[in-house]
Amino acid sequence: QVQFVESGGGMVQPGGSLRLSCAASGRDLSTYMMGWYRQAPGKQREAVGRITSGGDTTTYPDSAKGRFTISRDNAKNTVYLQMNSLKPEDTAVYYCNSPVGRFVQFGWGPGTQVTVSS
Repeated sequence: QVQFVESGGGMVQPGGSLRLSCAASGRDLSTYMMGWYRQAPGKQREAVGRITSGGDTTTYPDSAKGRFTISRDNAKNTVYLQMNSLKPEDTAVYYCNSPVGRFVQFGWGPGTQVTVSS
């Protein structure tokens, strides 16, 4: 049973930066693609990027391109999300999981709240 614990969220002003971490336990995820997701109040959860198992390839939706960077440390079973130039519309709870097509493989962790506000 895989469990995720996301951390690093907080409140930041527009233009600021945050680095989120997602620590996984219960399974070695070094062979899994991993992704970050977010859910804003009243909206559906959406993907904000993914990274291949070896960490050599990352993909992002237009909303995150040029601002967000995903990385991973397989030795620590941990995935990171560096977020720069944050905007109020980035306010959401952020989660990690392993994507399979349009779905995810495991249950969701508690997430970490990111609030961008002046």
